[in-house]
Amino acid sequence: MKTYEGKSVFGGVAIGKVLVYKKGEQQVKRLHVDDTQAEIKRFEDAKAEAVEQLKALYAKAVKEVGEASAAIFEIHQMMLDDLDYLDSIHNMIETQEVNAEYAVATTSDNFAMMFSSMDDAYMKERAADVKDVSERILAVLSGGAKSTVATDEPSIIVADDLAPSETVQLDKDKVLAFVTVHGSSNSHTAILARTMGIPALIGTPVDLETVDGKMAVVDGYTGAFYVDPDEETMKAMEEKREKDREQKELLQTLKGKENITLDGKKVMVYANIGNIKDLAMVLQNDAGGIGLFRSEFIYLEHDDYPTEEEQFKVYRAVAETMAGKRVIIRTLDIGADKQASYFNMDHEENPALGYRAIRICLTREDIFKTQLRAIFRASAFGKISIMYPMIISVDEVKKIKKIVEEVKAELTSQQIAFGEVEQGIMIETPAAVMVSEALAKEVDFFSIGTNDLTQYTLAIDRQNPKLEDFYDAHHPAVLNMIRMTVENAHKAGIWAGICGELGADLELTKFFLSIGVDELSVSPGRVLSVRKNILETDVEKEREEQLKKWL
Repeated sequence: MKTYEGKSVFGGVAIGKVLVYKKGEQQVKRLHVDDTQAEIKRFEDAKAEAVEQLKALYAKAVKEVGEASAAIFEIHQMMLDDLDYLDSIHNMIETQEVNAEYAVATTSDNFAMMFSSMDDAYMKERAADVKDVSERILAVLSGGAKSTVATDEPSIIVADDLAPSETVQLDKDKVLAFVTVHGSSNSHTAILARTMGIPALIGTPVDLETVDGKMAVVDGYTGAFYVDPDEETMKAMEEKREKDREQKELLQTLKGKENITLDGKKVMVYANIGNIKDLAMVLQNDAGGIGLFRSEFIYLEHDDYPTEEEQFKVYRAVAETMAGKRVIIRTLDIGADKQASYFNMDHEENPALGYRAIRICLTREDIFKTQLRAIFRASAFGKISIMYPMIISVDEVKKIKKIVEEVKAELTSQQIAFGEVEQGIMIETPAAVMVSEALAKEVDFFSIGTNDLTQYTLAIDRQNPKLEDFYDAHHPAVLNMIRMTVENAHKAGIWAGICGELGADLELTKFFLSIGVDELSVSPGRVLSVRKNILETDVEKEREEQLKKWL
């Protein structure tokens, strides 16, 4: 038996044969061409075909993993329209009189090298994306299809790495798990794996040449990958897999139950979504409402600013589908790792600390007011609340409230109906935590965005794989920030929830309840797991023990 240790990105136990996936290396030769314009047209035709393939992938991903996770394929389409990328290929064909394959491959290498050398972790990951889209064009130029993962029998897929386009094409009925040598826990592929519910390990130093076809076990809970497991290990893993199956079946019995602790405290358990297509999973998993509607994905799927009417139709549909349950819409959070080209934003050395979210809305009021009008109009059709991201001061909140009053006055003068809309803010910066007592007097609720709060508190880029050993979401500083925020919310008589990934961290559920968190908003697939923990918790009994354990 050979044991490898990796990093888990989704739990579960898988047992089966290994299928090693190797990318089909495109053999590219430099050839002289006489008709450069014909060669450029040949490239443009191949690019158009690649775009159509990406559109098909996007449609498939939306159905299987939701709008938010499918957004990577829209990003790939935008990369194929990047002027610098296209100019490089066109110029190489024209000036060097070379074939399109050589121009694409060379440009791909140059751009990948450029992205890899950047300090920003998000930009580093674009190196893999530019390679992926370039491989797609090369496959079209060569008359073949881009290599995909295919297996006739259920298998554990093992690879050096998997591009998002390869991951989303996995037949979930035929894939037991996947294990990769490289990759980061915040990569698009890891996010897709979690959404699809496939046990997965990354950063696993597997010798690809020696494991193909062998029996293996993936333990997504401990990060262990056993190849040719001995009898004792196999027996233990089979028992663990059966318990895992029983646990999932047990969770289904929790549907329809209220989220009430043993000592009678009621907790709101909501779901996070990226678009209306995610609602099926929300209803299927019995969430009490939408705690985070990431409205920026409406912008990311458009080539230009979405109109008031386009946004209104989406918000109205969500409100109507949730049938009176609360829907909290986060206003536009473009910037940092979410870019829309038509916003024409300047390059920033540190976009996570840059021009993003509410900072865009307060300096481009026309965009902000369009979204607010759409949300308020939709509020006539359901229970809608609004929350504003990246707040750092009371002054910002007062400016927002002034703009909101202007929007409400406009709608009233036009005799357009709207409902009562609660307004809250996201607490995701240390600054917001430190002034949360004053902020609480200005709003109806707090929603703590733990992803950014952790990154800003620890001064660690959460997307940088080199820093994963330093990144500690359970750090006492982060947990104390959360506790302080909840205390200040309650002091002002408002509720406080969590909508970041920590909300679904089952190790922390009892801690969150013990400090008085009123709402946990998680991915739809984690709703029932969180409910189970709530039903098993006695808050009063846990309070002292949890504070000692975590702080």
